[in-house]
Amino acid sequence: MNHGIHTIDTGFTRPGLDAAYLIVENGRGAFVDCGTSHGVPHLLQALREAGLTPDQVDWLIVTHVHLDHAGGAGELLARLPNAKLLVHPRGARHMVDPTQLWAGASAVYGAAVMEATYGKLRPVPAERVVEASDGYVAQLSGRPLRCLDTPGHARHHLCVHDERANVCFTGDTFGLSYRELDTSQGAFVLPTTTPVQFDPDALHASIDRLVALQPDAMYLTHYGRVTDVPRQAASLHEQINALVTMAQTAGQQTAVPAERHARIKQALTDFYAARLSAHGWPGDRAALQTLIGMDLELNAQGLGVWLDSR
Repeated sequence: MNHGIHTIDTGFTRPGLDAAYLIVENGRGAFVDCGTSHGVPHLLQALREAGLTPDQVDWLIVTHVHLDHAGGAGELLARLPNAKLLVHPRGARHMVDPTQLWAGASAVYGAAVMEATYGKLRPVPAERVVEASDGYVAQLSGRPLRCLDTPGHARHHLCVHDERANVCFTGDTFGLSYRELDTSQGAFVLPTTTPVQFDPDALHASIDRLVALQPDAMYLTHYGRVTDVPRQAASLHEQINALVTMAQTAGQQTAVPAERHARIKQALTDFYAARLSAHGWPGDRAALQTLIGMDLELNAQGLGVWLDSR
């Protein structure tokens, strides 16, 4: 039973990478995450296929303001006349004025790449923004959607516990899980330590908080529904500890940032090649790089930032 939950591929970068979700209850809808502005047509199409019109959407909930999760919020809300944006208090100002988000990412990627990849960042009118403090409950036609403060990946991260379905929408807190890595052993989940706010202690605590709810499944932005929650949580804890050790070891070996980064990335590649092999995944290292190479690069960057912050 899907409890009115629809998984939407936003089309970001490649199929099966970036999901948004539509929750439908008694003719009313709520989106969780939205991808980039390029993904807005996909979300509106999913809305039509679910039998709803734009004025029947009450909420857009963004788990955090990273652009692959919330970059299209302004464009989407411009088409949803009655919807409010629900966002962590630390992220709200970036939705009202996305200048800093755009500038920071453009400094890394360049304006041309930014526009091609993410599209324009449209501000959200302040009067349509609701700040979701810990425990805030958004009502969807009587269906409670409880927001939980879940730092670790980012300080402005929230997860959503859908009490009716007994599932959590986890953004990046419960890691990444691509369907191409599924085997007879089930899904393969890996943590995301992307820059710039990775905090391993906070991430451990946030994962434990979600598991304590005893959800039947987690809905990950990257990508889709994952079950067997206690086993996956134990694996995430183990991996976070291993990644921290890799970073610390590399930091002890060299103080040169480029060399340290290369060592961390190589250690991550070796670690996941071995772990995926044990999981029964038949791909070689070239296939690994195709599927999670960017994640390994970003994880290595985030671990480096974490080392420097200490």
